[in-house]
Amino acid sequence: MEITPAFLAELPKIELHVHLESTMPGEMLERFAARQGRRLPRPAAELYHCSAEDLSDFLKFLDSICAYVGTEEELAEAAEHLSLSSRREKILYMEAILNPTHWPQFTVPELIRAVTAGFDRGQAAGGADCRFILSLSRTQTAAEAVALVEAMKAHRTPRLAGLSIDGNEALTGLTGQRFRPAFQAAGDAGFGRTVHAGESSGPEGVRDALDLLEADRLDHGVRGAEDPALLRRLAEEKVPLNVCLTSNLTLLYRRPEDHPLRRLLDAGAAVTLNRDDPTFLGGLTLTEELGRAASFAAMSREELLACQRTAVRAAFCGEETKAALLAALAEFEGCR
Repeated sequence: MEITPAFLAELPKIELHVHLESTMPGEMLERFAARQGRRLPRPAAELYHCSAEDLSDFLKFLDSICAYVGTEEELAEAAEHLSLSSRREKILYMEAILNPTHWPQFTVPELIRAVTAGFDRGQAAGGADCRFILSLSRTQTAAEAVALVEAMKAHRTPRLAGLSIDGNEALTGLTGQRFRPAFQAAGDAGFGRTVHAGESSGPEGVRDALDLLEADRLDHGVRGAEDPALLRRLAEEKVPLNVCLTSNLTLLYRRPEDHPLRRLLDAGAAVTLNRDDPTFLGGLTLTEELGRAASFAAMSREELLACQRTAVRAAFCGEETKAALLAALAEFEGCR
């Protein structure tokens, strides 16, 4: 059956790869900046009208916008906004990524406390059930990585779901060996483990994440399709790949036809669909992202639903929550 706008709008959605730093509206940051006696570099409506073609420059810009968030309450407001705005487009469950290196004004306990409070308020007001993942930067040391995991263990809340690592793989090279102890400690503590891999690095970054960090899932992972043997492994082991089509076509693939989404699906890979950095992508909604992916890869309704079920299975939440999400998807499918 045809994938209509109504189908996309009403489809219950699960998102596992979105950065909280890239979800804050310009007008919110303008208010926060004014409290500090500062001004944004551009009008709020134009704040994100900047080039996203260079990953290093993009990461520096993330640092600059996060600096406008000056208090725990403001960070909680940003988290609450994400929960409420997500539910308006039928996102039932979300795991947002937060990298403490972008937030030097806060300690890790303060970050955990503020984001937990914001997500709690959001869900209580009818918003999405949001959890969050703290992410390492590839420029950090092994000791800093272990220290982050120790802080996560000491200040754990039900909203804190896992550990990640992100940053520019092309500049830093492979970092799996350096961060292996931290990821082992996170796994031993019961945290989920996800890794940005197979974006700015090729298949070797995917293997690094799987073999050394023992990742439960991969953020991006698309360049694993460049190696036939690795693609077979990803499909056979059903490693969840949190694919971000629009982001990839902006930062990674200069020729849209090179993106392997259709090949991943045909190979039987476990694919989820996500936005990555929505404010930098024109205020991209997940509904829009699903529509673009469906059109780009000629996906069927069943394939879109399968991506949502894959996201449920890949989520870092308990079985009770997963059962409720799968039931919502089944009810939706039964009404179509």
